[in-house]
Amino acid sequence: MDHQGPTRFGTFIAPYHGLDGSPALHLRRDLDLVRHLDGLGFDEAWIGEHHSAGYETVASPEVFIAAAAEHTRRIRLGTGVNSLPYHHPLILADRIRQLDHQTRGRVMFGAGPGQLASDAFMMGIDPMRQRAMMAEALDAVVRLLRGETVTRRTDWFELAEARLQLRSFAPGGVEMAVASTVSPSGSVQAGRHGIGLLSLAAADPAGFAALNGNWAAYEKSCAEHGHTPDRAAWRLVVPMHLAESAADARAQAAYGVLHMVRYLEGLSGTTLPWGHRAADAVDRWTHEGFPIFGVATVGTPADAIARIEALAGASGGFGTLLLLDLPMSTPEAKRRSYELFAEYVVPHFTGANRDRRASMEWARAHSERFMRVTHQAIEAAVRDPAGAGRAHTGPGAGTGPGAAGDAP
Repeated sequence: MDHQGPTRFGTFIAPYHGLDGSPALHLRRDLDLVRHLDGLGFDEAWIGEHHSAGYETVASPEVFIAAAAEHTRRIRLGTGVNSLPYHHPLILADRIRQLDHQTRGRVMFGAGPGQLASDAFMMGIDPMRQRAMMAEALDAVVRLLRGETVTRRTDWFELAEARLQLRSFAPGGVEMAVASTVSPSGSVQAGRHGIGLLSLAAADPAGFAALNGNWAAYEKSCAEHGHTPDRAAWRLVVPMHLAESAADARAQAAYGVLHMVRYLEGLSGTTLPWGHRAADAVDRWTHEGFPIFGVATVGTPADAIARIEALAGASGGFGTLLLLDLPMSTPEAKRRSYELFAEYVVPHFTGANRDRRASMEWARAHSERFMRVTHQAIEAAVRDPAGAGRAHTGPGAGTGPGAAGDAP
């Protein structure tokens, strides 16, 4: 590959759930899924924050992360993302610091302005001000998490010699990232603070087209504020569902695709013409894409590898691929999709089998010599069964006449 492909993999759990199931069971399944991903060796799980519209049912990613941390061993857990205009910076930073210790350094902090206008409406926040509010809060939260004392007054929060009473669990502190979609505002803020970039709309045609522009904005902002951009800290989010065959994957995706259509119709207040038959919706989703969710890869591990390589080529390279977790199949089929991804897609990019293949190629290159020696050994054993076992024995070998155990 000409461009850096990802070497880390995870999931982005908004989460999305249809309105016809038990929310208590949905939450439990999401927690169980994170535990399953931990066992499969996935590197990260990011958990969203939403307060309205019914489908995205986690209001506090911190509460979810605290529970997930108790049932996992190595997977890192991120707020994906905290909507900064909804929180006082000191209280939010303090919660993240507490999680830093509870998870023993596995928590990550993701920041954004808030996605749903309905959330902001209920809190009396003008959606037109959310990005400016996020920038003000992010400056404070980053400084607090880096151990600084902050005094600042804005028209919506005040900090007076504010500081966190706990140091970070590890010397490097909490890893941080800023959400980015189509506009470069998230990239600019991430570069300003020298933290990671989380591209949520990489699968959307408009978001995909903006990847290079957003990275350029990130590099420029990093340079202006004395930071070094690092593609390894860039995360791209895409939806995928895998099965043993493409036909099986499409059939499984038909199970839940209309749940997502209903969600889009609820947000937009319209009826989508391709949203009546599951097969039509899957066709639309895998070719033209859905709003918010983008274009999905529904197929085999080979299809996933091709999609990720295309993303690496188009973006110039990135460090982490996050699978957008969606209710597109039964829970059992979803778990199997993650298993296929972990078994066949991840090793392709991490090079886990590189040495195994090299060993096989070496054995193949010398196979004639190895087979000749093996045949000679077999023929010798046939000619002299009793002597075959003594072929490599003798004085000093520990067996046979002259060995210490045979002394009279």
